[in-house]
Amino acid sequence: MTYRVCFVCTGNICRSPMAESVFRAHVAEAGLDDRVEVDSAGTGGWHEGDGADPRTVRVLEEHGYDSDHTARQFQASWFARLDLVIALDSGHLKALRRLAPTEEDARKVRLLRSYDTTAGDDLDVPDPYYGGLDGFEECLEMVEAASEGLLAAVRDGVEATAS
Repeated sequence: MTYRVCFVCTGNICRSPMAESVFRAHVAEAGLDDRVEVDSAGTGGWHEGDGADPRTVRVLEEHGYDSDHTARQFQASWFARLDLVIALDSGHLKALRRLAPTEEDARKVRLLRSYDTTAGDDLDVPDPYYGGLDGFEECLEMVEAASEGLLAAVRDGVEATAS
């Protein structure tokens, strides 16, 4: 059985494709890529069909991550096939929980930085879109910092669905 994770930000061109790429690499490194499916989407459809922001691509490639991406909008019907929906900030968290058809689906939505034990109280990954390259680097650092904790949670989920 495949465990499915979807990262969600606003337009699906900066934060969520970065998180998708980084986490997919962690999943592969852990040897779980045959059991875990990773993708991303946006709360809005403004950029549907577009590639990732060039700054996202640059930062990912400079750090050895894959940058192949096509933006899309998250659909409520996807909750039925997803095990975990990872919001990149509290606004996405609220929007996704409102969109969830059931309480069980709403419980699938989590903030990415809640998996980073060093994150403190501010669990939002700031939107780098309107800033410079340093914001994209900061985004990558936050995504990488949360990936180990998220991987542990997903590994537990994979084991639970296998039994």
